[in-house]
Amino acid sequence: MRKPKIYIETTIFNLYFDTDREAHPATLKLFEEIGAGKYEAFTSFYVIDELEAASEPKRSNMIELIGKYNIMILEANEETRLLADMYVNEGVIPAKYRYDGLHIAISTVNDLQYIFSMNFQHINKVKTKSMTSIINVREGYRPITIASPMEV
Repeated sequence: MRKPKIYIETTIFNLYFDTDREAHPATLKLFEEIGAGKYEAFTSFYVIDELEAASEPKRSNMIELIGKYNIMILEANEETRLLADMYVNEGVIPAKYRYDGLHIAISTVNDLQYIFSMNFQHINKVKTKSMTSIINVREGYRPITIASPMEV
């Protein structure tokens, strides 16, 4: 059986260290399952760019998770940028939050099955889930499932 391919969005790296949040235990479990080989895990240049903006020592701690759990880094490309621009141009993602569209687009273009995100403003919400699925299918891609660690 093929392992599910998952994308770890920026908020999940934050939650790993945010012990006061309700989702913290589920986030730790997700990383444990990645470490145990249950998933083929990916993140991207876009996530690393966002993690770099964090203050130390959190920045280094979050970036270290990528190596610790053998999370593969997806590179940016034109196909990803074009799909993210469609999400923005069609009103799914606000232009100010284009990186959120880039997270979804890079996962879609690389044929991943799931995005794990706690970003309920622009990524993990009903409108985004339904509209990106419509756009993805229209453009010849598969829909992608967007979920929180609590849904695993």
